[in-house]
Formats: sequence, structure tokens, C-alpha cells
Amino acid sequence: QVQLVESGGGLVQAGDSLRVSCAFSGRTFSRYVMGWFRQAPGKEREFVAAIGWSNGTTRYADSVKGRFTISRDNTKITVYLQMNSLKPEDTAVYYCAARPLAIVVVPSLYDYWGQGTQVTVSS
Repeated sequence: QVQLVESGGGLVQAGDSLRVSCAFSGRTFSRYVMGWFRQAPGKEREFVAAIGWSNGTTRYADSVKGRFTISRDNTKITVYLQMNSLKPEDTAVYYCAARPLAIVVVPSLYDYWGQGTQVTVSS
């Protein structure tokens, strides 16, 4: 059973940077696609970024492209989301998710989820 634990959220000002992390356990990390999603109050959970398991292929939502960077450390069994130039509209609970095989952007196609970490960006 895969377990995911996010950390690193917090309250920042617009324009600041923040890095959130997701620790993975329970299976072979390198065989899973890792994704980040977010959910703001009253909104649907939305795709933010994902990284492949083999060659580091990445994919980003248009709203974060050029500002956010997803990376993974297969020795530390952790995936990161570096968020720069944060905006108030980035405020949400950020969730880490895992699935085997290919990168997809649909939340329901991910098998495992963390509990989420709150990111709040003040204007």
C-alpha cells in the first residue's frame, strides 16, 4: 500500500516562493508517476503538475507553466513542487498523488493520495 505525506505548505505573500514536498512509502517509488493537484474552497480539484517514473518527463497546467517546477529524488523517495512568483489565485490545498504507467491529468485516474498541505498566498 502506497502512503504519501505532504509537507511544506504555509502562508506567503504574492511574489514569494515556496516548496512543498511529498514523501512516498510502501512500494517502489521509481515505478510511479507522481502528480500534484490543488483544490481551492468551492472548486474542483485541478491538475497542477506531474512527473514520469522513468525519464523525468514533466507536464504542467497552463496556469503554472513557467512558475512551478516538479522534480523527484528517487534516492530520497520524495517529489517536490517548487512554486515561484506565487499569486493569490494559487491559494489552495495541495495534494500529492501517485499512479503507475503514464502521466494523466484526471484526478480520478490516480490511485493514491496524500492528506494535503495548505498553501495560502496573500496579496
